[in-house]
Amino acid sequence: MPKVALYNMLGEQIGDIELSDDVFGIEVNTHVMYEAVKAYLANQRQGTQSAKTRSEVRGGGRKPWRQKGTGRARQGSIRSPQWKGGGVVFAPKPRDYSIRLPRKIKRLALKSALSAKVKNNEIVVLDQLKMETPKTKDMIKVLGDLNIAKKALIVLPEKDENVVLSARNIQGIETCHVSTLNVYNILKYDQFIITKDAVNKVEEVYA
Repeated sequence: MPKVALYNMLGEQIGDIELSDDVFGIEVNTHVMYEAVKAYLANQRQGTQSAKTRSEVRGGGRKPWRQKGTGRARQGSIRSPQWKGGGVVFAPKPRDYSIRLPRKIKRLALKSALSAKVKNNEIVVLDQLKMETPKTKDMIKVLGDLNIAKKALIVLPEKDENVVLSARNIQGIETCHVSTLNVYNILKYDQFIITKDAVNKVEEVYA
């Protein structure tokens, strides 16, 4: 079982915590992580872009001038793509970009991402993370005490409004809870900060 240090909000190590081998100690599968990130980014696309082709643009029913004898290039319609106000060649149309991954692949990708964080020593486990009031200054102090100088993802067992509001104005810091955890966010941030309760919840769901 991988063992990592357990810290309090003052940045002091108060012990160690053993993580589940089935979630935080598997062999990292980079291909499934790539597939999960690709699917996540594809699913963010709205696919609502649209432009008109020459068949949809209004006007242009009559041939602008006769085919031969004018000295000008032959033209069939004033709504051809080369004309101002003409249609678009290969115009984009609304489409669904979403990719559906099998559930087993999703789980394997998430466990691979978590295991990669442990192997790279990029995980910080807190005994708890509580804020009495939403205060950015207090969150900056907590992160400073933990020596978090890079981009970091804070994972909570459930949504905590005070923590979310305290962290949202800090550049490079994002919060989420276990139910919204995804591979893209895990890999996007350099540091992975998670509370002890959130660890238990992740292991309960994915072990």
